[in-house]
Amino acid sequence: MPHPKKKVSTTRRDKRRTHYKAELPTLSTCGTTGETHIRHRAYMVEGALYYKGKLVVEAKG
Repeated sequence: MPHPKKKVSTTRRDKRRTHYKAELPTLSTCGTTGETHIRHRAYMVEGALYYKGKLVVEAKG
């Protein structure tokens, strides 16, 4: 197996890793319910499940 001939400095290593960072998810506002939610995910409003502004599962009770 090949091994590195020299130690990679922390500066060089960190410069390479700068592009990997956590990003906030994109949020949208539903036109039907007015709730803010993560895009491309189902979301709960008062016990009912919505996806793309459409009711998927009704609230029981």
